[in-house]
Amino acid sequence: MTSTNVQLVQGVYDAFARGDVGAVLEALAPGVVWNEAENFPYAGGNPYVGPQAVAAGVFGRIAAEWDAFASTIDEFLDAGDTVVARGRYTGAFKATGKPISAQLVHVWTVEGGKLATFQQYTDTLQFARAMEA
Repeated sequence: MTSTNVQLVQGVYDAFARGDVGAVLEALAPGVVWNEAENFPYAGGNPYVGPQAVAAGVFGRIAAEWDAFASTIDEFLDAGDTVVARGRYTGAFKATGKPISAQLVHVWTVEGGKLATFQQYTDTLQFARAMEA
């Protein structure tokens, strides 16, 4: 049986896939602490604190800079208040047309029914190469 925390995290990926950023932001705690992977192109704002900072610093940039960007999750690991998602990013950087298919691991913590922290791990070199002119 899937835990409530796993269902919450899975719902965020489902909403993101539908393009429902509002539902994603609603699942985040007001003080969410969001960290992109070290050396990731959007890590310069780490940590992003609060849903609006995540929306502007991460989601807005992805929408503006990538075509068909998706996070496909193959597995959710339930560790109580921590949920780990394992999968792949796909898409193409608009400015170069170069595609990516990069492994990802996301580590979420849940507090009070909201997503309190996010930590991304991914192939940052693949993203950098896709973004190079």
